[in-house]
Amino acid sequence: MKSLTSLALTSLAALFLANSAMAEVPPFASGFKTETVATNGTDLFVRVGGRGPAVVLLHGYGETGDMWAPLANALAADHTVIVPDLRGMGLSSHPAAGYDKATQARDIAGLLARLKIDRFALVTHDIGNMVGFQLAAQQSARVSKFVLIDAPVPGVGPWDEVLKMPLLWHFRFGGPDMERLVAGRERIYLDRFWNEFSATPARFDEASRAHYAKLYALPGAMHSGFAQFAAFDQDAVDNRAWLAKGGKLAMPVLALGGEKSFGPMMATVMRAAASDVTGGVVPDSGHWIMEEQPAATVALVVPFLKDAK
Repeated sequence: MKSLTSLALTSLAALFLANSAMAEVPPFASGFKTETVATNGTDLFVRVGGRGPAVVLLHGYGETGDMWAPLANALAADHTVIVPDLRGMGLSSHPAAGYDKATQARDIAGLLARLKIDRFALVTHDIGNMVGFQLAAQQSARVSKFVLIDAPVPGVGPWDEVLKMPLLWHFRFGGPDMERLVAGRERIYLDRFWNEFSATPARFDEASRAHYAKLYALPGAMHSGFAQFAAFDQDAVDNRAWLAKGGKLAMPVLALGGEKSFGPMMATVMRAAASDVTGGVVPDSGHWIMEEQPAATVALVVPFLKDAK
């Protein structure tokens, strides 16, 4: 029997989806089903579709699993595609703690156990890179291939230099006063990310902005979002401890950066923590690769995953 929290989330998801026509984002194909799954002390909203070897798509901040629809639809012909909303984001629950990425990796491992998925590929973006890295470290024998897109990983490679970038001031922005500042102004705060991290801000269209702003205005959503960043120090400690023990990812890794964002630095980051890294650049794109250049991103990711088993 589902917990009361799961039932409440399921009702919330149904209500949100029923009333979201005003703010359409690219839809998942009709074969995708949604459910809320209890895992590791939280409840994750997840979309599942397709048939074949499993691929898990993990989103980042400022978006939800909804960002992946174009890629998920392309992969579903040959893969079982699993697209959760991360802990505290989208239509998943908002627990008080657990935003370190090692805990969130266990969230995903628990979700996959419930779905009876043993082996899988990973495609991740932004915060999803960080959760995916911990998942790949914890479950390395189960991950067939790993695609990381346009965000650093705490404690890995040039992390200390990344922290000095003025554009990333939001890494240290959080706490009760900051939550008061953005309450009722979520769209203003999020527009800053969508505009400053885009090569062409207009490509992150109004429908998508309205859709995500509505999700991030849900009770507890901004608190959970800030907690994702507040956990970076612990994430760096966890990742450095794993690397110090001789940890290095062995599965094939594709490290993609937006041309006007992290670009080839993504490969530099991942070569510090993986032994089989292919670099790539999404042309004419900033950070928001699925809004700015969805076709180019799909064209880079799908061939890399073609023989993933």
